[in-house]
Amino acid sequence: MNIKIEDGSVHSPLGFKAAGIHCGIKKHNKDLALIYSEVPCEAAGVFTKSVVKGEPLLVTMENIKDGKAQAIIVNSGNANTCTGDKGKETAYLMAKYTGENLDITPSDVLVGSTGVIGVPLDINPIKNSLPALVDLLDKGNALDACEAILTTDILSKNISVKIEIDNKIITIGAMAKGSGMIHPNMATMLSFITTDLAISHDLLKKALKQTVDNSYNRISVDGSTSTNDMVLILANGLAENKIITEEDENYTKFVEALQYLNVYLAKLIAKDGEGATKLIECIINNASSQEAAEICSKSIIADNLVKTAMFGNDANWGRILGAIGKTALPIDVSMIDVSFKSEKGSVLVCQNSAYVKFDEDKAFDILNSPEVTVDVDFKSGVYSAKAWGCDLTYEYVKINGEYRS
Repeated sequence: MNIKIEDGSVHSPLGFKAAGIHCGIKKHNKDLALIYSEVPCEAAGVFTKSVVKGEPLLVTMENIKDGKAQAIIVNSGNANTCTGDKGKETAYLMAKYTGENLDITPSDVLVGSTGVIGVPLDINPIKNSLPALVDLLDKGNALDACEAILTTDILSKNISVKIEIDNKIITIGAMAKGSGMIHPNMATMLSFITTDLAISHDLLKKALKQTVDNSYNRISVDGSTSTNDMVLILANGLAENKIITEEDENYTKFVEALQYLNVYLAKLIAKDGEGATKLIECIINNASSQEAAEICSKSIIADNLVKTAMFGNDANWGRILGAIGKTALPIDVSMIDVSFKSEKGSVLVCQNSAYVKFDEDKAFDILNSPEVTVDVDFKSGVYSAKAWGCDLTYEYVKINGEYRS
């Protein structure tokens, strides 16, 4: 599969524009982003499984029911969640005023918010800034939109990829945010994806769900699922390929490219976990079932004792087995091998679920890296899975202890 990686974002596909601005929700920094397509799009979304959903999610879930959208408006600094009827009205007004400024139907505008929960969101800074924000779609820096959706993030997260379908160049672009309240229970953050591909709504929705399950749903920072998280995708068809209506070779190409893009962003989110010093990848090999591989990989990267050991560069492999054991799955746990790997090498620390002599200094050095892999071999089947997380540090407690300060 030939996927060309580009230095782009949601504005990269044909017909898409993006902009970001400081409207005044935050004291400083950009806090309002807009994504716009010149033509209506097929639209699909995946939303948090939390039963406490932010008011913007409720509006977006309503507006996307017809499978169509043309714009996304997102603010940071305030989640507009647990704000009742007034908060829902504010979310509707965000769509209404955005639609009026773009001269499109308000129901074709999707709404996102991120930030502190339980504080009323004032619509006036957003309403007053929309004319300037729309003007920036043609005159401003599209990458400002990526900055405008960040909260405690340190890294701006964006990417675009290109593939060829029907002799047409297809571009997929995306931007995401996420640093805390991240756990594999969809959606775990905000991610906005655009493409100029022509594809049916049903297959767009299926491709999104499939790739989300194998990317964003495989990451964890702190075991907390947020109230406002969503992944949205817009496809405007301006690449003019023959519309994809079947799960054929062209559909497979698109899914592979979308999977690459979403895994890339998911790993950036895990790497940018609040206070994190390293990205942790867990690979489960040779499990007896796909379910066991997926659940165990998630359990390991989400386990606080594993995460603190990674922070201390401590090759405490017993915590890996502990994280596997607490899943209570009917698996053979007598033959498990565990190795730690990084750019500095590899070390086997557990063999057949028991102690094996290893060099502690070498293990410490391997773990003392910005990216570490926990490689677990069950030796009991043919199934595998990957998940991504980060270490748990003093800084995480400090950030969240002062979140509203």
